[in-house]
Amino acid sequence: MKQLTDERSKILLEKLSKYIGGNTTHLLDRPDGTYLFREHKNRVYYVSENILKQASNVNPEKLVSIGVCIGKFTKTQKFRLHITSLHYIAPYALYKIWVKPNAEQQVLYGHNVLKSGLAKITESTPQYQGVIIYSMNDVPLGFGVTAKSTADCKNADPLTVICFNQSDIGEYIRCEDELL
Repeated sequence: MKQLTDERSKILLEKLSKYIGGNTTHLLDRPDGTYLFREHKNRVYYVSENILKQASNVNPEKLVSIGVCIGKFTKTQKFRLHITSLHYIAPYALYKIWVKPNAEQQVLYGHNVLKSGLAKITESTPQYQGVIIYSMNDVPLGFGVTAKSTADCKNADPLTVICFNQSDIGEYIRCEDELL
């Protein structure tokens, strides 16, 4: 486990701020302790400082992972969030989209959210903003990027794409070989 470079930290924080804004400080300074981001084989992990100290006794070559995988850096040095980070990022989301029960399955299959499946959206959500997709029971289903602003959604056609699906919890089954 190594500390993120300044360049990679900046890329990570920009990606997180797309979804949670300035709430990234809430991820790091929590009531139950201090949490850190650490990198191992191009993957970024969110780990407690206490667990990190205990893991320092393990040979780094034998260490597979520690903490929760937030995402990974691609070969082009872009950061891609993994679905495993959803439950840590969702409580701090600035913008949210709720889908109707009949549209939940479509989201879990990796499809985009259409106007006909949209139940509600956070007021004043801008276009191309990172959002968390929720079911009507407030269960986080995935990440997305809005294709339309809140104002544009009101007058949109029922088959218009409202949110592009970036990642969803259905990936656990669809891509289980890649997530390991």
